[in-house]
Amino acid sequence: MPAASASLAVWGAAWIAGAAAADDVLDALAPWSEAHDVVAADAGVAAETDLPTPDRAGAGLAALLVLLRRRCAGGELDARVVLPVAGDVRGLPGPETLRTSALTAGECAVFPGAGLAVVPSVVADGVLRWTAHVVDEVPPQAHPSLTDAEHDLRTGVREAATTLAEMDVARPRAGVRDEIAASLRARPQPTWPAGTPGRPLRVLQHADEVEAILVAASGDDPGGALTSASALARTDALRPLATAVRAARVAAVAETVRVLTAA
Repeated sequence: MPAASASLAVWGAAWIAGAAAADDVLDALAPWSEAHDVVAADAGVAAETDLPTPDRAGAGLAALLVLLRRRCAGGELDARVVLPVAGDVRGLPGPETLRTSALTAGECAVFPGAGLAVVPSVVADGVLRWTAHVVDEVPPQAHPSLTDAEHDLRTGVREAATTLAEMDVARPRAGVRDEIAASLRARPQPTWPAGTPGRPLRVLQHADEVEAILVAASGDDPGGALTSASALARTDALRPLATAVRAARVAAVAETVRVLTAA
């Protein structure tokens, strides 16, 4: 699914840069959950950030915004989304507790200038909890530029289609277009700050469409994969495309943050 962390990274950067009001940020995160709260990862982080520990009631998102701006005062106006999976943790900083929780969630928002990373997780029906971690060093962005990411995504679609056809595991099935359209409609529909450039938004939309196709192609006997060996071959063929989707999202967020914080 598209990442709540991407919304937090973009809107958080806009807030830090003075390009968005706090209420706008809170409204922009509403599609991801009816309610949000924020806690520190542990007692040490709580002492440094004044956020509550995980065993207490969480603070509101407004507390996180104030914390981000305070820790970024006079520093780097940067924010990024990291979308780690097993075997690909590019851009994911330590500590180990952060790496473990971010891998479990498949996402986190990182604010290098604030020395913070925040991981979302559903803790109750309608409640999304953001757990803040203090980070000392943030690895450089390791994903391609937006231009390269967009090219890789388009190329990946063509190559995956060709490979699946050659393996004869891509036979069409009835209703798949409706299934993909329904999947896209069911996703959260995030909004973006005024001044967000159009190209990153188009890349994000394309990434969503490709991911919906990937989900449809990975269901029970999607595309005619009738044996376990065929299913495994299909998974291997689609893995590079899933990587391209993540890279496209990371690059689109990075470009959006760059434009918003430079204004």
